[in-house]
Amino acid sequence: MSTVYGNYIGGSWIESGSEETIKVLNPANNSEVVSEFTAATKDDLDTAIEAAVDAQDEWGGMAGPSRGAVLRATGQALEDRKEEATETLVNEEGKTWSEANGEVQRAIDIFFYYAEKARDLGGVVKSPSGLDKTLYTKQEPLGTVGLITPWNYPIAIPAWKIAPALAAGNTLVHKPASAAPNVSRIIFECLDQAGIPDGAANMIVGAGSEVGTPLVEDERIDGVSFTGSTAVGTHVAETAAQDMTRVQCEMGGKNPTVVMPSADVEEAAEILGVGAFGTTGQSCTAASRAIVHDDIYDEFVDAMVEYAESVEVGPGLDDPGMGPHVSQGELDSTLEYVEIGQDEGATLETGGERLTGGEYDDGYYVSPAVFSEVDNDSRLAQEEVFGPVLAVIRTSDFEDALAKANGVDYGLSASIVTDDHTEANEFLERIEAGVAKVNEKTTGLELHVPFGGFKDSSTNTYREQGDAGLAFFTATKTIYDNY
Repeated sequence: MSTVYGNYIGGSWIESGSEETIKVLNPANNSEVVSEFTAATKDDLDTAIEAAVDAQDEWGGMAGPSRGAVLRATGQALEDRKEEATETLVNEEGKTWSEANGEVQRAIDIFFYYAEKARDLGGVVKSPSGLDKTLYTKQEPLGTVGLITPWNYPIAIPAWKIAPALAAGNTLVHKPASAAPNVSRIIFECLDQAGIPDGAANMIVGAGSEVGTPLVEDERIDGVSFTGSTAVGTHVAETAAQDMTRVQCEMGGKNPTVVMPSADVEEAAEILGVGAFGTTGQSCTAASRAIVHDDIYDEFVDAMVEYAESVEVGPGLDDPGMGPHVSQGELDSTLEYVEIGQDEGATLETGGERLTGGEYDDGYYVSPAVFSEVDNDSRLAQEEVFGPVLAVIRTSDFEDALAKANGVDYGLSASIVTDDHTEANEFLERIEAGVAKVNEKTTGLELHVPFGGFKDSSTNTYREQGDAGLAFFTATKTIYDNY
């Protein structure tokens, strides 16, 4: 029998007023209930926001190094529970052990990073226009913020929102995705162990309609940070704008990797394979389009098929090459796009099949799919699939490749594989993406530099991570002191 968890509100784990529970299923074995959470209600949300507002003066009034000490202790507590957190992530989201372990380590590193950055918060001194004056700026917390995070990186994304929000002196209410809330629970247990004041950080688990939308709409919320689909993120941004609430939304992607004739084909296939099929393609930065020059197109497709067919698919705890989808709905969506691609006339070279038999029968497994002869205007090339499906598109030259790479509504991550330095520099200058790479996969991010997209991939307001992550959670006050 699974454990039933409550919501973390005002420094305590409390059960919801609702009798409903949210069951978290194991994607590798959907007959196994990993855990249950009491479904939060609007009243629970109201209590959580009230607790956060009440704690604002205490937490925001602490010196930066003191807040940093709490974040450092949180990171240490999480490091002490790294194996537990890794196993929890695998069991609720489906990642392989290596992928989950790396994600947990990233969350640990993020808390340690912002623990030190809390010391840097201050401002800048400027030269005034007259004598006997001082002129400077001061960074202050927004107040109380709402954080809404997805299931695909269920500990890293919460960490890179929670840590800078707290480092800057904000209090918060966090709503993790209902499909994978367990590792967020571990974060909040670590915050509690680290001695964070009651109410400074709160977590509620519930449906978006029940607690997500009201969180964004609440006038007591001073900022909203959201990661998820473009459709939902657009709604969040529009809702927050009605009250002039500061908002940042990081959303979908349809990320290209351009492969030019000077590239090593085997190396290019490796880069695309990891970028497209890693994390089961369930990443907003996953490579879903390979735009390949005619001169090496057929050779690349052969290498890509060989790579895809070499990927071992299985339960994440066995640490295979690729784990299952997170849910039946996500699996169905991927299978639907495989059908769409074939209906549009693209050639399914390999994969795209629901895996069955033995341990596959109880999980959400699909084989990595490679399509060739994909039209860049087709749905398969334009819409986010969020699964291990790679569309290989022909290109005749660099200009055509760049036009096709930019010819989508998204602009999150992009890369080029080439040995031509001029081509690489031209690509970096002209690609319409918030993250641009040379001879690397589109996935994978450093935690100390800004992350965000262009076009429909982002609200293009504030970036996340690094100093940019702190910028969203602070307001600048300019001070004139005539003494």
